[in-house]
Amino acid sequence: MDMTAMFKLSYGLFVVTAKEGEKDNGCITNTAGQVTDTPNRITLTVNKGNYTHDMILRTGVFNVSILSEKASFDTFKHFGFQSGRDVDKFADYAAAERSANGLYYITEGTNAYLSAKVVDTMDLGTHTLFLADVTDGEVLDGAASATYAYYHSSIKPAPAKEKKTGWRCKICGYIYELAGAVNKFYHETPVLKEADATLKAGHIALLGLAKNILETCIHILGFSAPEKM
Repeated sequence: MDMTAMFKLSYGLFVVTAKEGEKDNGCITNTAGQVTDTPNRITLTVNKGNYTHDMILRTGVFNVSILSEKASFDTFKHFGFQSGRDVDKFADYAAAERSANGLYYITEGTNAYLSAKVVDTMDLGTHTLFLADVTDGEVLDGAASATYAYYHSSIKPAPAKEKKTGWRCKICGYIYELAGAVNKFYHETPVLKEADATLKAGHIALLGLAKNILETCIHILGFSAPEKM
């Protein structure tokens, strides 16, 4: 199977919020959708590793804030790149209000929210699917809903381009660096004045080998090597 075919499915993006006791939390998901309008029901699938998952499982209520194309990457970082087990995501978060069910919904970078009450669950292994009745909802803004594709193309920052140094032509760079090394060796080493005959012969052989390598590389590039430089 061509697994990339799965990437052609279209997904929205949402901040799912829950409340248990005095603890508020939320996470990013792309797995909310309406399944029937009579009764008005949605499904939500949440990874079991998310703290929000356990809160919904125990309380049976949640809100879905629908992210719009106005959403900033900071919203995704805030609700998606840290765990509610370690931080209080709403401690200093101002862009939220409480709905009638007492849960937060997000007011910045969203175009609507839905409140829902769980009526059934299905264990999917790594995730739980929640079937829920929609109990409330409100349109907040007229901006288009953000899709998963829009997030990657227009919200998520592009990775920083690595600044590459060196030569575009590897052979040219090799010739330049080898020629420089040979030149430095020749001027710093008394090749012809070397008193040790064995060492002198080694130096001359090394220079001869370097000469042959440079000539070969130059010929590969399609021009003739100079007799003298």
